[in-house]
Amino acid sequence: MPTVIFIEPDGAEYPIAVKSGTTARDAAVNNGVPGIDGDCGGECACATCHVHVDAAWMSRAGMAEPGGMEANLLQFAEGSTENSRLACQITMTDDLDGLMLRIPDGQH
Repeated sequence: MPTVIFIEPDGAEYPIAVKSGTTARDAAVNNGVPGIDGDCGGECACATCHVHVDAAWMSRAGMAEPGGMEANLLQFAEGSTENSRLACQITMTDDLDGLMLRIPDGQH
């Protein structure tokens, strides 16, 4: 089972082992990770699962596709960067075991 590690701005870590095929958002919501919500009511309410992929993981986790739905929704996320992703769009696989996702500061 791959593990995803959520990191709060203060450095607190939440390592969660999940079944392959589980989204990082579901891993966070089902395990009470603060700062990650599962309410997606459309573009104006979305990006509540915004995370920053640790730079060391960008080549494996990938970027949001420019001009795609995820990139468009990230426009609403406070503090969005080139490493920003929506956790609901990251599907955990064995290849992503140890993935580090940082929770943005303003998302608490």
